[in-house]
Amino acid sequence: MRVALFQGPETPAGVAGNLDRLESAAANAAAEKACLLIFPEMYLTGYNIGRKAVRELAEPAAGPSSARAAEIARKSGVALIYGYPERDGGAVYNACQLIDRAGRRLANYRKSHLFGELDRSMFDAGPGDAVLAEVDGIRLGMLICYDLEFPENVRLLALSGADFIAVPTALMHPCEFIARSMVPSRAYENQLFIAYANRCGRESELSYYGLSCIVGPDGNDLARAGSGEELIVADLDFGLLERSRRINTYLADRRPSLYGALTKPSAESGPTRKTE
Repeated sequence: MRVALFQGPETPAGVAGNLDRLESAAANAAAEKACLLIFPEMYLTGYNIGRKAVRELAEPAAGPSSARAAEIARKSGVALIYGYPERDGGAVYNACQLIDRAGRRLANYRKSHLFGELDRSMFDAGPGDAVLAEVDGIRLGMLICYDLEFPENVRLLALSGADFIAVPTALMHPCEFIARSMVPSRAYENQLFIAYANRCGRESELSYYGLSCIVGPDGNDLARAGSGEELIVADLDFGLLERSRRINTYLADRRPSLYGALTKPSAESGPTRKTE
């Protein structure tokens, strides 16, 4: 399975302009023979745009941007995952949507762990469901940015049968450790592939790292971007996945009966670290 990530945009272009970029990136991914192309968090509108803009630009999962993306997927023959603000009744979610190569909407995921006041001022929290879909015979799960930083989220998808997790993200300075070290660790400890699609450039006061990557179950990079706008491509070798899972049997060796304290509120789970 060949996967592509689009790292960008460096400059704002509005929804229509970002859909045009999506079409261009899909054509480039098709030329690279990729079957799936992943875009960053809140790709269609920008991420750090404020509550008012988010409310104005939010669309239903089956809205006009979804229809345009479906047309692009059919034309290019490339499945797409892109981030956008989703409206559902009075709620607005930080979401990502998967559209297959035939233009069918396969899955929609809502960010469950909101990052600070920035996220909480704009979005409602998603339910944290393990969203899985099958693309070209591969079991694919989705998370968004901060979700990956909670090991429980990745483990839930792994236990639900995911072989591969796509993570649209908006990782900003000074969080380089997450892209360079945490993403490979999550892939290794859960024995699956992870594709981490970041933004780049500046957006208001935020400066994004780039460093988008596709990582194997052995924790090694299959592809990694620099700091600018870029399309990266990698082949997911599922023979490697099988071999790695035979050696690293974390999921089989778990002892869930020991982990009950993990589901208790923090006040019940034991002493907390005192800070000055």
